[in-house]
Amino acid sequence: MGTIRRALMGAVILCALTNGAVAQETTLRIATVDNGDMIRLQQLSQTFMRDNPGIALEWITLDENLLRQRVAIDVSTGAGRFDVVSIGTYEAPIWAERGWLSPLDTMPGDFQPDDILPTIRDALSFDGALYAAPFYGESSFTMYRTDLFEAAGLEMPRAPSWDFIKSAAATIAAHDPDVYGICLRGKPGWGENVALLTAMANAYGARWFDENWRPQLDSEAWARTVGDYVALMSQFGPPEATENGFGENLALFQAGRCGVWIDATAAASFVTDPSASTVADSVGFALAPDKGLGKRSNWLWAWALAVPQSSRHPDAAKRFISWATSQAYAELVASEQGWAHVPPGTRASLYENPRYRDAAPFAELTFESIQTADETSPTVEPVPYTGIQYVAVPEFQGIGTAVGQQIADVLAGEITVEEALRNAQWVAEKVVQHARFVQ
Repeated sequence: MGTIRRALMGAVILCALTNGAVAQETTLRIATVDNGDMIRLQQLSQTFMRDNPGIALEWITLDENLLRQRVAIDVSTGAGRFDVVSIGTYEAPIWAERGWLSPLDTMPGDFQPDDILPTIRDALSFDGALYAAPFYGESSFTMYRTDLFEAAGLEMPRAPSWDFIKSAAATIAAHDPDVYGICLRGKPGWGENVALLTAMANAYGARWFDENWRPQLDSEAWARTVGDYVALMSQFGPPEATENGFGENLALFQAGRCGVWIDATAAASFVTDPSASTVADSVGFALAPDKGLGKRSNWLWAWALAVPQSSRHPDAAKRFISWATSQAYAELVASEQGWAHVPPGTRASLYENPRYRDAAPFAELTFESIQTADETSPTVEPVPYTGIQYVAVPEFQGIGTAVGQQIADVLAGEITVEEALRNAQWVAEKVVQHARFVQ
């Protein structure tokens, strides 16, 4: 009897230990940007936790500039604070080359990498391997108020020029004093005002560096770009524009305060959402403007999910990423909030889906803008770098941040365009003197 009792007790102890191991929860710490699509993901992630009861999620949601700083420090030092990080097309290949990210070559679930749009997949890859899964992809285009254009006797071309945009902004501002003729990014930062300005500069024939990596920021093309940008913003834009990035301009447009807004295609579902936008039924879309030189101001970007090499739970992290970027997640968003709110710009199957095309009047122009954005040839004149609204070298984050502040100072009336570009040229030249990318 004692032997039987000891055997039963051993079985009970083993069972308790085993159940304890199964019940022990893995907590994924996810660092993400505080935009609408990512906030929606956080809300809907209860579905993931229900289907994966051993995995809990802890969210760290940050402003774009702060997110980049925190995540860069974490992955570069191997601190292991985050298991999943939101990064973009700029960081993915650079960090992958440095060994900071885990490749996403073996993904669980219904990931389907071949369904990812080629331009987006290539931008998130290094040496042929995918290192970040796109949550949503974007280009940039023109959003405008159709009711204001009609009242002012204006007609937006499908492919406007910057000259037309300036004329339209002036007309709208004069016609309705309660509306700003145009809203553009003014907040300093390489991912804020510099993103818009670099894409704009491409259309104006400007470039950051020539073929020999000589900085070109004191060129006439850059002076024309920044001069027109400052004129647009100071004459027809909102006051205190240096405080306005993507999120602030989105709020202004949704409140009916902007006649024209040139920014990310990802904004389209938010400005046409009747529950959030007061002008949802009077929003039109057009391509990003050009300057008649063969290049438009449409950029290429994706907010993507990656696994740092220092993640403590890489398998669980990949399971979450596979779910969050899958067709199944798109179906979940559609069932909960409608097809127009499905994260755009990542999968070909979405643009082949008639339910999405019918629900999203911006789908065609978004797809065209992404497909025609050429990272390998972003400028009118040849350049040694890739990237459209940034230069894909590690040093650009520092250069872009410094230049963004100079442009913001011009917009605030503290310095002239000439002073800003002279200072920007000096900064770029100093960086180039010590840069690894210069041969």
